[in-house]
Amino acid sequence: MARVLFLFFLFLTGCTVSSEPPNPPPDNASTPTVESVPAVLVEPVIVEAETAPTNDSGLPVADVVSVAVSGEPGNYTFAVTISSADTGCEQYADWWEVADVQTQELLYRRILAHSHTNEQPFTRSGGPVNISSDQTVVIRAHMGGVQRHYGGQVLEGSVDAGFEFIADSLPSLEAAPPLPNGCAF
Repeated sequence: MARVLFLFFLFLTGCTVSSEPPNPPPDNASTPTVESVPAVLVEPVIVEAETAPTNDSGLPVADVVSVAVSGEPGNYTFAVTISSADTGCEQYADWWEVADVQTQELLYRRILAHSHTNEQPFTRSGGPVNISSDQTVVIRAHMGGVQRHYGGQVLEGSVDAGFEFIADSLPSLEAAPPLPNGCAF
């Protein structure tokens, strides 16, 4: 369905998609060719996502299912994919965060201003995250709304070593700013 919508968008905007490689510039071209190198340092961790994940008690949770990191030390961008049991503003993933494993301090929080009931799983980027490439961090999401809590799947690791799923042992950082100031829908 997403591919159909994308192709329809391209049709409306007059863009085309071709599987043919672009024509190489002529040998006498004076314009230099510059190759773009992606800045992704960590490949995403991908797992099968549940449509409405819950914890062992049946409480809805927000699972971090993958992360991709780009940038450089002290200025990383995290693209975090979350699968959550969103039903609207009464139950939705309201943030994802990066916390230091050693100090247990919040390093970065990406506020999610609305529910994602029809977009599961979904990915949102955030940064800059001021960490070194070998600093071990935890990436976790939070459920907001009527029942606010952590409890979903989390990733731990570093930019250098990569990330793996672990049991969340960090204390609650629910009171640490920034905090959401409402839910749009």
